[in-house]
Amino acid sequence: MSEIEWYKVKQEDGVVTPALLVYPDRIEQNIRKMIELSGDVDKLRPHIKTHKSVDIIKLQLAHGITKFKCATLPEAELLATSGAEDVLLAMQPVGPNVPRFFELMVKFPVCNFSTLVDNEKTAVEISRLAQQKGLTASLWLDINNGMDRTGIAPGPEAICIYEFIANDPFLNVKGLHVYDGHIHHKDLELRKNACNDDFNSVESLRSAIEKKQLPFPTVVAGGTPTFTIHKERKDVQLSPGTPLLWDAGYAQAFPDLSFELAAVVATRIVSQPSSDLLCLDLGYKSVASEMEMPRVKFLGGHDFEIVGHNEEHMVVRTHEAHAYEIGQLLYAVPIHICPTVVRYDEMLVVEKNELAGTWPVGTRSH
Repeated sequence: MSEIEWYKVKQEDGVVTPALLVYPDRIEQNIRKMIELSGDVDKLRPHIKTHKSVDIIKLQLAHGITKFKCATLPEAELLATSGAEDVLLAMQPVGPNVPRFFELMVKFPVCNFSTLVDNEKTAVEISRLAQQKGLTASLWLDINNGMDRTGIAPGPEAICIYEFIANDPFLNVKGLHVYDGHIHHKDLELRKNACNDDFNSVESLRSAIEKKQLPFPTVVAGGTPTFTIHKERKDVQLSPGTPLLWDAGYAQAFPDLSFELAAVVATRIVSQPSSDLLCLDLGYKSVASEMEMPRVKFLGGHDFEIVGHNEEHMVVRTHEAHAYEIGQLLYAVPIHICPTVVRYDEMLVVEKNELAGTWPVGTRSH
């Protein structure tokens, strides 16, 4: 196989489609690049929401990454069972998830679990349960600096909650969590300016906390588009997630982040309903569908226009439909890899164009 065909599998007859293919050599390249771009492996706290994979977690551990971030309690457990030392549950636990968080702490006492809050009510509830169980819960204060999804705005109320956590004997204040997923300018300078402008309020909050002689907060900041900008800041941990597998959407949106495509979906032609249409077995049960069309980028130079997408089918238009055969295998890169991975029970591992086993996809449910 030529370098341009890195994604192809020699044993195509063994690929049951639709399938998710991953390429460990490229994943390791991306891990090395992520460490290089962060400037220091100790600054990294990568998110696992994209891959949800024990095998990929262990690859990161082998490269010296010890701190991780996740979105669900099952992901937190997956990290602990994989040997992660420090796990941040970056979704405020509420309702039954509060005692479930403490169950994890008891089950994996060697792992340093933490989570985040954005209001005093939740902090009080976590403190109450910590006291009951004779434990200390580590908390980050979730800050909204423009994303408007979760968090509290930097200001007096945020300082009060931070002070409450710092002074509570059953809580350990870790710092501030600041996710700026609303910043996605393609131009790096525009992205940098927006990121720095929105972070000014966070720096002001840190200064105000320091003036009150409270513990100076470490910050967990950013995602993939902004982690290289945040790396210059003092006491900031970086939490990219998508770089390990990468996808066609980020590759187009952020050309300055030179990660390798490391995950591909394999699909077959199942029908030719008309002279210029092909139907593939790549419905929205097999690839993320929340994005506008096109939802995948086909590898191999195919001139396809996606004209239909539903549960099990993807219909493409091409004036060269006659050149394709029913059952032919095609390869495509998702525009959005994170919600694509969760559609599969396992990933097919490809090494040097050969099928080399499978990696399970964990934590597909809550």
